[in-house]
Amino acid sequence: MTTFSEFIQTRRSIRRYTSQQIEDEKIQLILQSALMSPASKRSNPWEFIVVRNREMLIQLSECRSRSAEFLARAPLCIVIIADRTKTDIWQEDASIASIVMQLQAHDLGLGSCWIQVFNRMKNEELTSEHYIRTLLQIPENFAVHNLLSIGYPDEQKTPFDISKLAEQKIHYDKF
Repeated sequence: MTTFSEFIQTRRSIRRYTSQQIEDEKIQLILQSALMSPASKRSNPWEFIVVRNREMLIQLSECRSRSAEFLARAPLCIVIIADRTKTDIWQEDASIASIVMQLQAHDLGLGSCWIQVFNRMKNEELTSEHYIRTLLQIPENFAVHNLLSIGYPDEQKTPFDISKLAEQKIHYDKF
């Protein structure tokens, strides 16, 4: 049995996927894990848009001037949005749900990669958020926080080397 320490050491961002489609049961488990993720005062401001349509994945991959191209070849994207009217810490809640989904995907043998949307630009005139909001017809009260690409990995990454962690970033009792 893998310990959590070993599990977290092997979770890496994956940007290359096989063409194998993800089983509906696995997608459901990923989404259920997000719905159980912690949220401030259980405000649950997050909502999720599941995208499997190839043309839509290609269009979503164009949400940034660079850094999202690999999404065009992913079998699945989950768009994480949050209702800004429910809480002032919707960004934190959306982030927590996102990482919970990434951990669940890893547990299921899938790879994933976070694509930042909030405060990013598609080009000099258009924000990534506005582009995605228009594309997916997302209401104005929802912020588009990030995208998760998910699929069966077509690349292998070495686990984190514990001996190379930046332990100087850890402080005890005071800075």
